[in-house]
Amino acid sequence: MTIATGARHDMGYILESTFGTTPSNPTIKPIRHTGTTLGLSKDSIESEELREDRQIAHYRHGNKAVNGDINFELSYGSFDDLIEAVMCGTWTSDGDPETIVTGTTARSFTIERHHEDINKYIRSTGCSFNSMSLSIAPNSMVTGSFSVIGKDLATAGSAISGSSYSAATTTDPFDSFTGAITEGGSAIAVITALELNIENGMEAQYVVGDSTTLQPPLAKSTVTGSITAYFENTTLIDKFINETSSAITFTLTDAAGNDYIFNMPNVKYNSGNPEVGGPGAVTVTLDFIALFNTGISSQLQITKDDA
Repeated sequence: MTIATGARHDMGYILESTFGTTPSNPTIKPIRHTGTTLGLSKDSIESEELREDRQIAHYRHGNKAVNGDINFELSYGSFDDLIEAVMCGTWTSDGDPETIVTGTTARSFTIERHHEDINKYIRSTGCSFNSMSLSIAPNSMVTGSFSVIGKDLATAGSAISGSSYSAATTTDPFDSFTGAITEGGSAIAVITALELNIENGMEAQYVVGDSTTLQPPLAKSTVTGSITAYFENTTLIDKFINETSSAITFTLTDAAGNDYIFNMPNVKYNSGNPEVGGPGAVTVTLDFIALFNTGISSQLQITKDDA
């Protein structure tokens, strides 16, 4: 008996032109990933009928919910379509580099999981990318996850008729020690961790007569995060105390010299307390929110620049 293993698992996606419908003869693009929880769940509906024998006689499955996370190590050019989906914008360029800012375009995808060792496919349709997180910590790869809301899910024992599969990118993952970060326009070398979260506030929308969701509408775009730094002075804490606007820009550079630049020209800190838990170095973690900036017409601008 063959048992499925994560070592033989792959994922791919195709943009849908009609929400919840996989295009004919799709060209599936791979999703490089380190794990996933994407799957189907259902609400339950239990009868309230009272019986003399105390038994439950009627039980039904309710609304379907396709959701979960796709975890990844960030690499150049591997997730540009998915970043575009989360940002609800479009990569633009007059050549090189390309940039993207927050937009208002909703997109849906079919996402296919394939367990190669047992040759079974799991396909989720009507998938919207609700959020993206990035985590940068010392001596590690830059990791992240996409959060997905979908319409429906089905299994199959063969590939979609007429489908083809693109090759995955081969770029190296970004690491945490190659790149740069500026705060308030000045280079800062005491950051020990950086977290970034992009949220679209999507929620499943159900109607009578259908157990699956409508296409989730876009809510507010929220960009938040945190920086953790060694405590060497009160500059960052004073910005929190005085509600002083600042700016954060960080650049990720891979081994080949390709860059992603994340620019947030207008941030406010919402916390800042140097906690002491022992005799070692003291750090301070500052949560922040990125706000709209007229210069880039967005709260966040991402630039990609190949070597």
